[in-house]
Amino acid sequence: MDTSDAYANAKYIENAASYPPKWEAQAAAFREELSKAGRAEIGVRYGDHPRAQLDLFRPEREAKGLFVFVHGGYWRAFDRSTWSHFASGALAEGWAVAMPGYPLAPEVTISEITANIKVAIEKAATLIDGPIVLAGHSAGGHLVARMLCDDGVSEEVAKRITNVVPISPLSDLRPLMHADLNDDLHLTEAEAASESPILRNKAHPAPVTVWVGAEERPAFLDQARWLSEAWPDTVCEIEEGKHHFDVIDGLLDARHPLLRAILG
Repeated sequence: MDTSDAYANAKYIENAASYPPKWEAQAAAFREELSKAGRAEIGVRYGDHPRAQLDLFRPEREAKGLFVFVHGGYWRAFDRSTWSHFASGALAEGWAVAMPGYPLAPEVTISEITANIKVAIEKAATLIDGPIVLAGHSAGGHLVARMLCDDGVSEEVAKRITNVVPISPLSDLRPLMHADLNDDLHLTEAEAASESPILRNKAHPAPVTVWVGAEERPAFLDQARWLSEAWPDTVCEIEEGKHHFDVIDGLLDARHPLLRAILG
């Protein structure tokens, strides 16, 4: 069965094309403001690939800890620079925020992207002391969930992780083998299984909150529910009135339940 439509988000969101330009403009203004204040480190390298860089934003005072946000785009689109402003809520609460970029499909496989995010988080962990919280959106939700598997982040870093929040994550990659997305992803049965968090043991004890919008495609509601059912210490929160593109808006507001779930 062709699953392409089930995983098509933009065609079911009003004015979907307006979101990326809006995000990019807001992110650029945010980076400029933080750079002028001396609170932004842009393009910190964690690997050899040109996209293996992260941006680090620091709060006004000593950081309470580190929040790592991993962007989505079906592992084949976007860049860390599109999302910078979504650090604002956590910064207001006194947390440093790291936003890693990563190589994209079809140049690399999802397994290689997972390996890049592992290194990125471990690099960011050397820059900021204290607890670590992880969140990611869509494909980024998949990637932060993968960090809790036995081949995820190092034991040293895992011990510092206090919360993980996959937002609208992909938790079972096998349906994507039958979508037009796979023209770029090149998923095989073996990789789809090994990269699916629901088919992997949760190897680290950090609590997980899966966050998803009530107005998302049914496939994404299923993906969120599957992860919450597959892993212990995992709950699923469904935010009313939100679709796949605005479900991350809670990151902008220090008082929003989404950010509270991340920061604790």
